[in-house]
Order: sequence, then structure tokens, then C-alpha cells
Amino acid sequence: MTVILEKTLERFAFGDSPEMADALLALVLSGNKTATCAPLREYEQEGVPLPQPGERSIVLDGDNNPVCMIETINVAVRPFDAVDADFARAEGEGDLSLAAWRTIHREFFDRHGGFTPDMMLVCRTFRLIERLDAKRGRA
Repeated sequence: MTVILEKTLERFAFGDSPEMADALLALVLSGNKTATCAPLREYEQEGVPLPQPGERSIVLDGDNNPVCMIETINVAVRPFDAVDADFARAEGEGDLSLAAWRTIHREFFDRHGGFTPDMMLVCRTFRLIERLDAKRGRA
């Protein structure tokens, strides 16, 4: 008898609302978003291991439908104030500037547990592996 153990892939939607999930997902699908970040405290509070290079994840739309698979390329833990312009641009949001990234993310983090300039972030870069929604005929 052969037993195959398959790791369950992480499944998540970007942002904190269905509208934000869809907007950020569109950036991933267009190739404009190849990075994301989250407070380290969320991983610690939830007891979730940090993502690792080579791991794959399923990205959901605002209705929690699987739309694509991404693969983590790099993970770095750094303070908010140490995020650089290259990472901000890779996040694909706003006008792609570091200033816009800081404003957008400060507002987001204020809504989710508070913001401090030295808060530690898990900064992940990724690549799009496969569109899953195309198999179901979605555009």
C-alpha cells in the first residue's frame, strides 16, 4: 500500500475586505504585485510559521474563490521604517512610491492592531505560478 501525504497549501485573500481582496488580486494577476507584508505579531499571535522560499499558496478573491497560485521567493523580517523603495514598488499599490506605500500600510496597520514605525513586518516576495480561475472559464 502506498500512502501519499500532501501538504495543504496556505489559502488567503489580500487585504481586509472583499473589495480590497479583488483589487489586490487584480494587481497580482496583471504582474504588478509581486510582494506583500504582514505584521510579525500576527504570525506570533496565531502560532503560524513564517512563509518559506519555495512554498506555494492559493490566493482567494473577495468571495473566497481560489483564483491563482503563487510561490514565495524571499522572506525578510524588518522594521516598517526599513522597508525600501524596491519592496514598496513590488507591492504594486498606489503610485508605487515608498511614500505612498507608507501611507497605505500605516492606515491598514492602524485598523489592525496598531501602528508603530519600528513594528516588525514579514516581507514576502512571490511569483505567480498558475491561474486557477481560467480553468473554470473566469476572466
